[in-house]
Amino acid sequence: MRKLFLFITMTLCAAYVRAQDFVAPPTAVLMVHFGTTHDDTRAKTIDAINAKAKEVFPGMAFAEAYTSRIVMERLGKRGMHKDSPTDALLRLRGEGHRDILIQPSYVIDGIEMDRLRKETDCLRPFFDSLRIGTPLLYSVEDAERVCDILAARHPADIKKHGHVLFVGHGTESPATALYSQLDYMMRAQGHPNHHVATIEGYPTLDTAIREMKQMKGRKVTLVPLLFVAGDHAKNDISVEWKQLLEEQGFTVELHIEGLGEVPEIQDLYIQKMKNGRP
Repeated sequence: MRKLFLFITMTLCAAYVRAQDFVAPPTAVLMVHFGTTHDDTRAKTIDAINAKAKEVFPGMAFAEAYTSRIVMERLGKRGMHKDSPTDALLRLRGEGHRDILIQPSYVIDGIEMDRLRKETDCLRPFFDSLRIGTPLLYSVEDAERVCDILAARHPADIKKHGHVLFVGHGTESPATALYSQLDYMMRAQGHPNHHVATIEGYPTLDTAIREMKQMKGRKVTLVPLLFVAGDHAKNDISVEWKQLLEEQGFTVELHIEGLGEVPEIQDLYIQKMKNGRP
């Protein structure tokens, strides 16, 4: 009798634990973007990955949000309203959705991700579950996949001392180390003529110039390491960085496209969303 009692007790305890661990499948997807005021790159990046998410998760409600207040204000003056994450989540809750899958299109786990998590945490009492996917560069495996994708898409003409320089935004947070990791991985994975530098972080343009000169570099192709090819791509990279490199004796070519335009990169984000589902 005592053994039977223990067996029943253990079974009920296990069932209770499983019930506590159960998370209902999400009923809505929220894509979160920093945003852009440039219509051309928005169509190729943000709109493109939104469309892919809708296609991959056809049975779920869909919403998008921007986190850049400046971008939202400028678009608002043009008659284009964009929700903040808080506005989008409350609207979804008002429609009856209590389990939301949130996927940001950020490149690194930096300041924007910290803000998104804090904003989301304030709203958790109103939902049964809010799951947030990771940015593009989060794990070692993420960086390895991105290295392979970018190196294959932008080969370097080594015979003519050609180099490819991927230009990221950079950040003041410790997450800036992810750019150094990606730069190191390029060489570790057999792409010595591929480099990474940042506009507002580390590695810097000077760092990349020193490396390329040490390798007798003559030609550089500049490629944005940004989800959208907006202001930084069209001004900092296409104008300022191009001019500085030319002053250092390099022949410069531009390949201006956002990471969000690359189908393989889009698929990495979609896979993160799939991994976030129970």
